[in-house]
Amino acid sequence: MSELNIKFRDPSEVMKLSRLGSFHQSKLSFLRSFIREFKDWDYKRNLFDLDKNGYGTAVYSFSKNKRNYSLVCFAQHIDSNERSDRVIATKWDAAFVLHDGVPSKEDINRLKENVPKQEVGRVSYKELTLSRANKSVRAFDHVVNSLSLGKQPDKDLLNKVGYLYRTTAVYGSGKFGLADRFRIKDRKEIYGPFRLEMMLVYLVRQFTFDQVNHIAKSRNPSKAVQLDVKIARNLGIGNSTGLGMAPFIVNHPTLLHKWIYCREKALKEIRSIEEVNASDLNIFKDCLAKSKTSINSWLTDSKYQKNKINSLKSDLIKFDQYLEKECSIKIKYLWNEIYIWSSKNLEEECLEYIVSMMMEPYDNIIDPLINNMSSEEDEYFTIPAHKKVSDLKTILESNYKSIIKIDFKEKNSTANFWFISKNKEEPRVANRYEEHGAELEQPLAIARDIKKLYEKIAQAKQSSTIAEFLLYNDDVRHVVRRAFIIDKFPYSEIQDNTIGASLVPIDMLRLKLSFFGAVKFDPRSDKWLRINMYQGAPLSNELKNSNDTWVYNVLN
Repeated sequence: MSELNIKFRDPSEVMKLSRLGSFHQSKLSFLRSFIREFKDWDYKRNLFDLDKNGYGTAVYSFSKNKRNYSLVCFAQHIDSNERSDRVIATKWDAAFVLHDGVPSKEDINRLKENVPKQEVGRVSYKELTLSRANKSVRAFDHVVNSLSLGKQPDKDLLNKVGYLYRTTAVYGSGKFGLADRFRIKDRKEIYGPFRLEMMLVYLVRQFTFDQVNHIAKSRNPSKAVQLDVKIARNLGIGNSTGLGMAPFIVNHPTLLHKWIYCREKALKEIRSIEEVNASDLNIFKDCLAKSKTSINSWLTDSKYQKNKINSLKSDLIKFDQYLEKECSIKIKYLWNEIYIWSSKNLEEECLEYIVSMMMEPYDNIIDPLINNMSSEEDEYFTIPAHKKVSDLKTILESNYKSIIKIDFKEKNSTANFWFISKNKEEPRVANRYEEHGAELEQPLAIARDIKKLYEKIAQAKQSSTIAEFLLYNDDVRHVVRRAFIIDKFPYSEIQDNTIGASLVPIDMLRLKLSFFGAVKFDPRSDKWLRINMYQGAPLSNELKNSNDTWVYNVLN
């Protein structure tokens, strides 16, 4: 038993957007846990029917114990003016579907008619996830041209881009005819969060390498060379993400809690280790050393993100000096000492980066948490109508301390509103006092609604039941439900004002993407960004012998 009574970090500290927007990938991230769980599955390229220009059909699969998941790829020619990262695009360089089992010829023909159309097409319960992607034309063409001339591509150029394709959406859970979640949710191998989406993206990455090798060979059969495996390993899959991701973390409170709770539990358990052994500390130091090179490859034109990266770099230098001079395995509760020093001396960006690295040596702590990162949200939907108004008032005062202090009569507190763009078919945020359309506001202003509820509760009869209260206050039912959820799940709520003037929307995106395992956050504005997934990850034929700290590697 630990002598130190190390507590969970307080939700009022952790759930601020500036903190959540400083999270980094970690050993808990979904794409990394996916690779650990699927490294002993058998990988195979089942079909590769592309013409000399790289257009056609390919099928890849993972199989184990009679279970098989197959990625079906359709690559097509599109004109440069048809290439768009928008959700409303109608053509893409490639479209993909993850099929449950091995697709028959009839399945492939059926999918060929529908998958390239994406939203306009329809798939079946045999399909599990759906996606599409566009080439990074500059990187893709450069790689093909280089390989066809018998030489490897320019590493510096590829380091700046980091991928050959970027996805613009990955769909699941019943959309467009895909299998509903209830059909597959009890399969043990995919119980971890977003397993099928992570599998799809990983297999798409392999397709991009096979495609450039194939085109180069077709173009110049006698001279072409294959893409060097080290260069391939350093290429991931890009992704363009806009505000469509932001409502997710508001609309799934128990799931958000599970993600954050597991991260906080890992941190608490690591800080509680009394004797840190040398090999564990060396794993941490190795990740730190590799980070110096890796972070230098994080390129962006965003002033906001440049400031965060520069803050991280300078703080890591400071931290490195502290680690060398003052840290030794002779110190009891060394990780706790490191955390306390970091929290006092470093900015949030670096502190959360160090929290992620602290997890690296500890499979025994992290792996049991992975299967606790999903949530059966329907179980928590029912409002306990028998409880008293006084109970609800206590919950609000305990869990929303900073929010109930916000004055929503001030313009800065209601400066923004969220809406669905009619043209783009995506969530957007706009200034309430400068733009029209506030009457179309989406219910994402949780802080304002909690304050409204609190004011009503304060005036209500405290001995009344919640059922009696809701008879006359149905407009706040959704936040009554949230309040009873946060009473059980303390990390379920962003403790900030999502319509305030100081809102930085990409903090919400960064939170979710860090749990996916994204790196290289590159904001193109405060409302959308590009990221990289699986950069540095083992290739499909290397999975069985891969190490788990690949994410810190970068091409030299």
